[in-house]
Amino acid sequence: MPADDPGTVMVFAPVPLLTVTIEQQNDEAELHVHPGGQGIWQARMCAGLGASVTLCAAVGGEIGKVIASLLGDEHIDVRVVHRSSGSGWYVHDRRDGSRNEIAEYGGAPLGRHDVDELYCTALAAGLRAEVSVFSGVATEGVVDPEVYRRLATDLTTHGGTVVADLSGDDLSAVLAGGLAFLKVSHEELLDAGRAGDDSPEALVGAARKMRDEGAGSVLISRAGESGVALLDGEPFLVELPSLEVVDHRGAGDSMTAGVATVLARGGDLHEAVRTGAAAGAVNVTRHGLGTGRREAIEELSGRVRLTPFHS
Repeated sequence: MPADDPGTVMVFAPVPLLTVTIEQQNDEAELHVHPGGQGIWQARMCAGLGASVTLCAAVGGEIGKVIASLLGDEHIDVRVVHRSSGSGWYVHDRRDGSRNEIAEYGGAPLGRHDVDELYCTALAAGLRAEVSVFSGVATEGVVDPEVYRRLATDLTTHGGTVVADLSGDDLSAVLAGGLAFLKVSHEELLDAGRAGDDSPEALVGAARKMRDEGAGSVLISRAGESGVALLDGEPFLVELPSLEVVDHRGAGDSMTAGVATVLARGGDLHEAVRTGAAAGAVNVTRHGLGTGRREAIEELSGRVRLTPFHS
């Protein structure tokens, strides 16, 4: 790939959400309405880092119409499937500086015809892309984990590079399908019983098991602590730049997007992890999820340290 090629990324975001957030600016309340969910935030960051992004998603009902309309304002190519059931949403209040949930709805499960249409849309876009990113859902049961396994298998079989940020049954499914790069948080591994504790030793052990199950390389985030990476079988500690936190949500999604963008333009694994760590660090300094100035991320990436880990 030419050095100036931005790379192409397909983001599989099966069930995006409508996000409504109330903020306080001086003496005035502000209402922010955006398309959201893990895949939207990842696609937004990939585009911000210069990738050519195609987003594949299913939306439905009145909420879905709003999501589809707002997606037109994003700097991405959107491939929407209109589902038979309603899309999900949430309303959060941040006026006191913390994020308080007022109400939320994860959306109805995708029907068989919805899945068929979305699968074919994502398969076509994924076959054309250098990298395909699989994003998770807000509520279990909305998407059958088998969809992730089938799509990972089909794309990998035909030479695609799959990057995933999933947990629970969806994680197990994508491992069974096979993928090039897995990003997961240590909390998700603990919840799933895949790691006994959050020590680097335990997380490296969990990463090795997931490599045996089908992941080429693994990056495990640990909130404010150094991350753990298993890159081509070699373990590393990932020391992230320390920045003041405005909102920690979205950091992991930005990390995944940074990795995917570098891999899509032909970068190596070490550069991908450094960029991902920097993208996650910049994201926490902002209120907007999946956002961050490219110049800041590129500057910070040189300050991320990958230290070989010896247990």
